[in-house]
Amino acid sequence: MKTLLFYFLLSGLLIPGLSLQAQKKNNKPAPNTQTLFQAGVASAFIGGLYNACYTYDSLKQHGDFGLGAPDKLDGEMVMLNGKIYQTQYTGKTFEVKDTGSTSLAFVNFFHADRVIRLSHTITRTELYKYLDSLLENKNGIYAIHIKGTFETLKTRAFPSPAKPYQPLAEMLDKQHFFTFEHIDGDLIGYRLPLYLEALSIHGYHFHFLADKKDAGGHIIDFVIKDATIEINTLNHYAMVLPDSNEFKQFDFQKDRKEELRSVENGAKK
Repeated sequence: MKTLLFYFLLSGLLIPGLSLQAQKKNNKPAPNTQTLFQAGVASAFIGGLYNACYTYDSLKQHGDFGLGAPDKLDGEMVMLNGKIYQTQYTGKTFEVKDTGSTSLAFVNFFHADRVIRLSHTITRTELYKYLDSLLENKNGIYAIHIKGTFETLKTRAFPSPAKPYQPLAEMLDKQHFFTFEHIDGDLIGYRLPLYLEALSIHGYHFHFLADKKDAGGHIIDFVIKDATIEINTLNHYAMVLPDSNEFKQFDFQKDRKEELRSVENGAKK
């Protein structure tokens, strides 16, 4: 697969994506615990580019933590502790093989530089506000891992669509929701800045994985207690672009901000 790989410091300085030593040895990028790696472009994915652009095996070279979508939008994907799990629209959740692939993914090598423990019960809205008070750099990139007991939890997953693919916002009536009570598990996600909106997903974006690895999906809402919050501040950003003809011809002129908000919230506004 032909790829374009870009690395940026938030200060604006261009840095090399590969060390010379790594290039000579195995032509693989050296692990960087401060890099958010992205495969695919969010606005193109929202617009209907659901075919795979990157393999799971390659994705694991860039992270052990993250989230995304499987090939052909077959549910939701999450990576935790170096293992990748898929939740299909039926709710079935399972570990996937490295031979699988993704149409959009965000990963990093997670290393917490801040840990907070909350003993009280807190809603999703309250938790996001609390996180905002902790993450003072509104233009920063943060990976966030939250573990706890969920009093209530609502997730969703999409089925694989038939061709020709519709934009994701036109498929909201096809998404399947899952509701849980008193379930232990992990939230895996990010808070990304506004200036990455066209490429990524602005704001908070989380997927869920149950402790038993038998449930998951994209987060819609939750109430959590006894939460442990781990924050990993990232200051590098890397992207690999799809190499398909569909991507080369995709029209990026359409503003998909409202579509993205609808898809993230699981309902049209």
